[in-house]
Amino acid sequence: MFIAGFPAGAWGTNCYLVAPAAGEECVIVDPGHQAAAGVEAMVREHGLKPVAVVLTHGHIDHVASVVPVCGAQGVPAWIHPADRFMLTDPEKALGRSIGMPLMGELTVGEPDDLRLLADGSELELAGLKLTVDHAPGHTEGSVTFRTPATGEIPPVLFSGDLLFAGSIGRTDLPGGSTEAIYRSLARVCLPLDDTTVVLSGHGGQTTIGRERATNPFLKQAAGLGEGPAAPRRGM
Repeated sequence: MFIAGFPAGAWGTNCYLVAPAAGEECVIVDPGHQAAAGVEAMVREHGLKPVAVVLTHGHIDHVASVVPVCGAQGVPAWIHPADRFMLTDPEKALGRSIGMPLMGELTVGEPDDLRLLADGSELELAGLKLTVDHAPGHTEGSVTFRTPATGEIPPVLFSGDLLFAGSIGRTDLPGGSTEAIYRSLARVCLPLDDTTVVLSGHGGQTTIGRERATNPFLKQAAGLGEGPAAPRRGM
């Protein structure tokens, strides 16, 4: 499996392009603020052909480039129905202004072809199998996408803003819930194999095994301790 990623825009949100191999069809995960140019550069550099955009949740730092990317590539986007409203009303999702001078040029709205995700569904796109797990807590419609192990390649979890290296997503924005995010961590992350590579919405990659051993929030989700009062990540 081929994965190329880059941090985009004002919040450094990770956007990923995933394909069976370079030069083949790909899926774009979370094209956020000012990500369109980076997506286009990756497509050209690696000879990729996008077939879909998939979104881990609806916050503007993860979806700001959905309309231009889908329009330029002629592809559909997938989002959980609980976060669909954020595409057209991003400020309602944050409970505050997003700061237009910081955001610069911003296109809000739905792409021409928008499809809805369901918990437990399996998307077969670009020769890949992506299993969708509904993981509320950061937002009501947060999801993760995971790929199975193939040969010597370990399974991969695109965790969005559910799980980070050493931290988890914040829960203090509209639709967030501390109780829900701990339930999601327990249901979605803890059953995964320790070799699972975690590619999150912000920061560097990690593994489930590393987070199981060191992440205090994941330990709390497992009932092995109390989560710290340290700030959580995400927009």
